Amino acid sequence: MEFKDYYDILGVKPSASEAEIKTAYRKLARKYHPDKNKEAGAEEKFKAINEANEVLGDKEKRAAYDQLRASGYRGGDQFRPPPDWAQQHGGGGFHFRDMGDEDVGGFSDFFESLFGRGAGGRAQRGPARGRDVRAGVTIDLHTAYTGGKQRLTLRDAHGDRMLEVNIPAGILPGRVIRLAGQGEPGMQGGPSGDLLLEVQVRDDSRFKLEGRDVQVEVPIAPWEAALGAKVPVPTLGGNVELRIPAGSRSGRKLRLKGRGMPGRTPGDQIVTLTIQTPRADDDKSRAAYESFEKAFKDFDPRS
Repeated sequence: MEFKDYYDILGVKPSASEAEIKTAYRKLARKYHPDKNKEAGAEEKFKAINEANEVLGDKEKRAAYDQLRASGYRGGDQFRPPPDWAQQHGGGGFHFRDMGDEDVGGFSDFFESLFGRGAGGRAQRGPARGRDVRAGVTIDLHTAYTGGKQRLTLRDAHGDRMLEVNIPAGILPGRVIRLAGQGEPGMQGGPSGDLLLEVQVRDDSRFKLEGRDVQVEVPIAPWEAALGAKVPVPTLGGNVELRIPAGSRSGRKLRLKGRGMPGRTPGDQIVTLTIQTPRADDDKSRAAYESFEKAFKDFDPRS
């Protein structure tokens, strides 16, 4: 069989970084994808590109391939695996990224002689499931709270796609939404892989998310803190009335049970009180503060 030069297939140098390999793969896969390119030979070219990426995009397989290439092999050379290859590399027991054992069909004899599995180190031929694709989506906190449909544009090796994604109510940052059949197309009639969307939640100007709890600061007046009061407090589900206990201090935390992110066990909303003092910018307000000072002449805030 002939030795395959995977670097040449992707049009990159042997010193190419992971990012450069990924970029080259996406560009070529978009160009030669059978759904878009009906020219003769496009499908075979697409298979060769996928195979090259399967090797060069995996650190373990790339290192093994580079070891062979360093011994002088180049594309088109007659090739037979070294006698000790299977012993050195575990009998071909390599990991196939995002693919099940039944999904490694469609690779060349050269690939199978190096990385195939099963009896004789042969990989299974036939229909192959497409790879899963990972991507990120960023939503605002209110959308994460309420859930609902979100339209987004996914850019991958096959161009831009507009998708409508159902966001579950109460989803937290780092959770993954799986869209069945929206990943890489299968080979030889195999099913497409899935699209795995990792959710990130955009910072909010008012609320802060900590697990399922929601933190918010609420300003109150000195007399509300001293005498107690009922004040409106914003939550992700709308305003609610909160009772401020008499004698509250700035920084005191109050809990609104179940007012955080929805879930099997809903989070709470943690309200931090911040006392705001009005400005003494006229005679009337200054006189009020002077009267206040006299009433509390024995109070030392630094004691």
